[in-house]
Amino acid sequence: MTAPLSTTPASAHDVPLGPGRWTLDKNHSGVFFVVRHLGLSNVRGRFDEFEATLEIGSSLDAVVVTADVDLSSVDTNNADRDAHLRSTDFFGTDEHPRMTFRSSAVRGAGENYELTGDLTIAGVTKPVEFDVEFNGTEVFPGDQSTHAGFTATGQIRRSDFGIDFGIIAGAEKLMLGDKIKVDLDLQFVAP
Repeated sequence: MTAPLSTTPASAHDVPLGPGRWTLDKNHSGVFFVVRHLGLSNVRGRFDEFEATLEIGSSLDAVVVTADVDLSSVDTNNADRDAHLRSTDFFGTDEHPRMTFRSSAVRGAGENYELTGDLTIAGVTKPVEFDVEFNGTEVFPGDQSTHAGFTATGQIRRSDFGIDFGIIAGAEKLMLGDKIKVDLDLQFVAP
């Protein structure tokens, strides 16, 4: 196993993790979203099937984050709504089963970072940005592996990806909001 933490002095270009490919600990990670319904309340959901990797290089310029989400694994705690989300009104999972992300830049230091990259949904790719909090590292007592934790938040407009069911120009409070809040809790295991 490589060193879990960087041993060089911290600078704006250093990362606080050892180099290599950190793998996702799916049992302690989650992909969540929130959308407004009728402008009155939030509907929360998650995706149960997803993969992610964190490639750590010698500097922030060499960090690459990738993710792949199975859109058919959407779960909003309502089977009828989930089936509708899989339909062509929203994700169209028969034709576009995956949502993917690949980072293009990471900026920041210490506990706070900004992650930018390309998000692809329904065959449309758009740049997105996430605020990322680095929660530190811990050694898992079960197998002595080093884990690193991150919390990321962002917002997208579903209409940017051609998903505009229920959106009426000038009347965002009708049906479903265009803005989708995204919350990620990700834990990675050192190589």
